[in-house]
Parts: sequence; C-alpha cells; structure tokens
Amino acid sequence: MNSWTDLTWSAAVVVGAVLVALIAHRVSFGLLDRITRRTSASWDGSAVRHTRGPAALALALFAVLFVMPGAPMDEAVRDALSHAIAVGLVACVAWAVIALVDVIEDVMRAKYRTDVADNLQARRVATQTQVLRRVVVVVVSIVAVAVALMTFPTIRQIGTSLLASAGLAGLVIGMAMRPTLSNLLAGVQIALTQPIRLQDAVIVEGEWGWIEEITTTYVVVKIWDWRRLVLPLTYFVDKPFQNWTRNTAMLLGSVYLYLDYRVPVDDLRAELRRILESTELWRGEVCVLQVSDAREQCVELRALADAKDSGTAWDLRCLIREKLIAYLQRQHPDALPHRRVELERDAPAAAPITRVPRPQSGV
Repeated sequence: MNSWTDLTWSAAVVVGAVLVALIAHRVSFGLLDRITRRTSASWDGSAVRHTRGPAALALALFAVLFVMPGAPMDEAVRDALSHAIAVGLVACVAWAVIALVDVIEDVMRAKYRTDVADNLQARRVATQTQVLRRVVVVVVSIVAVAVALMTFPTIRQIGTSLLASAGLAGLVIGMAMRPTLSNLLAGVQIALTQPIRLQDAVIVEGEWGWIEEITTTYVVVKIWDWRRLVLPLTYFVDKPFQNWTRNTAMLLGSVYLYLDYRVPVDDLRAELRRILESTELWRGEVCVLQVSDAREQCVELRALADAKDSGTAWDLRCLIREKLIAYLQRQHPDALPHRRVELERDAPAAAPITRVPRPQSGV
C-alpha cells in the first residue's frame, strides 16, 4: 500500500513541478513578447519566437530534477526518470542549436531583403543561409539521435560491437547512404560556390523557370506556366544548365522579325525607340535594331532591349513584338513577308501524248 502511495505522491510532485515550470514559462515569455514589440531590433523578436519551445522543455526538465531528491520514489523509478531527463536534455540542446540557426536566418533575411529591384546580394545570402541551415539541422538531428540512443545500455553494446568491425560497417553504411551523402555534400558545395541561387532564372531540361526552393536533397524549379520541376542537388553539380541571372538580375530581351527586303529599317528603328520610351518595362539603357541575317526569302531583324529582371524581360519582348507587327501592318504592309512566284508566259506548248491501244483478248 505504501508503494502505491509513494508512487502517487511522486507523480503528483513531478506533475506539479512541470505545471509550475510551464506557468512560469508562459508568464516570462508573455513579458518578453511585450518588450520585443516595443523595440526595433530584428533579432529579439525572432529569438523569443524560436526559443519558446526549447525553453519550455528545459524549464520542465530542470523542475523535475529539482523535485526528484525530495520525492518518495523507488530506485527503479528514479533511474528511469533520470534516464528520460537525460534524453530530454539531449533533445533540448539539439532544439536550442536549431533555434539559434533559425534566429541567424531571420536576421540575415531581414538585413538582406529579396523584394527589392537589385537583389543579387540578398539572393546570394538567402541561398547560403537556407542551405547551410538545413545541413546543420540534419547533422544536429543525427548527432542528437545517436547520443540519445547511446544512453541505452543495449544500444551502447551494439555500437561497441559495430566499432570492432568499423571498416566493414563503414563501407556498408557508406554504400547505403551514398545518394543522401552525395546530395548533402552537393548542398554544401552549392551554398559555398553558388552556381544557383533562390529566384535565379534558369533553363534546365529544356524548361525555363525560377529557382523556387533549395532543400538538402532536391531543388524545386518553378516553370513559367506554374509547373514544378524537381531535380536532385547533384544535377546542378554534375550537368550543364543555363543561369540567366548568375551575375546580375538584369537581362537583355531579344525579338526576331522575318520581313521582306523592302522593310524600312530606319523607320522601324525609330518606332522601336518610341515603343520603349512609352513603357515602364524598359530599363532605359539598351535599344538596338539590327539586320542580323539575309536569307533567300526574307531578312532577319533583331531588336534588343534591357529589363530589370527575367519576368520583366519576357513581358517587354512580347510588347515589342506586338507593337512592331501592328506598326508594320498599319504603316508598311509591303514589308511583311511575301512569297514570290514567277510565271513564264511564252513557254512552249507540251507535245501531245500518243496512246497505244491495248490488244484485245484472244488475238
């Protein structure tokens, strides 16, 4: 009877300590929320938001540690509770490290904003912090799980036996995790060398789109028609692809027209200038119209104009193409492509065809 009484009393003490710790956590973080709303710093609100969970777990664990010596419990229960607290502390430390990385990511995101016109540096920093954060989360999670498992005696014995044959075990584990490890290393390489960044305009597998997301194993490319192309990280390390915004977000938009030899190039060049000056899509530096090729049936004209980013460049190209075609239809219809056919009037008449009669059957 005393054992059940002691167990009930011990459980009540532990639960009461946890409740007191959670109430103290709620009150303290409520005050911190009010304080951070009055400050203009970008890191304090993020720190309060991300450390709320680890702090609650830590306060509950330390509260249980504080009341354990005075609680009347058996040694077996005490040992099991101590082991659970040790595992919880390992999880709490790992959670705190991940929260610290999240705070750093929020600070960098607030300092380098990607919603501005010239966001090349911001996209570079955002890509590095995002990829490195996910790598750190994976590494910290693996280490935390390994440390927590090693606290169990049975798992520790298995680990010791595996260490005795570390060469074979390492070879087997390496072969089994080769795709994961290669993607993880590719993620670190992309974060450092940055062949791609978030919101880069790329052409991969014959599709044009933007880098929407970079994870620890794959990259999501948002195609222009809102489809998503999912590729492994190793693709951008091993295979060639086009990156239209590698050095700058600005792009040159090109429009090709195939017209008749009678096209007035000077008038068309002046019309291109007028079209560009009438739109906000044009960045204002490049306005070029050239005869880029002369073929048997037509001439090829290329119009060039600059835009601030890839999306604007696409809209500008469509606008130039529509306006120039409408101008030619209205002012110079003879400049549109023609197919010429020459007929010879004095051609000699063809000789009559003489038909040989077929023999009758039975002759």
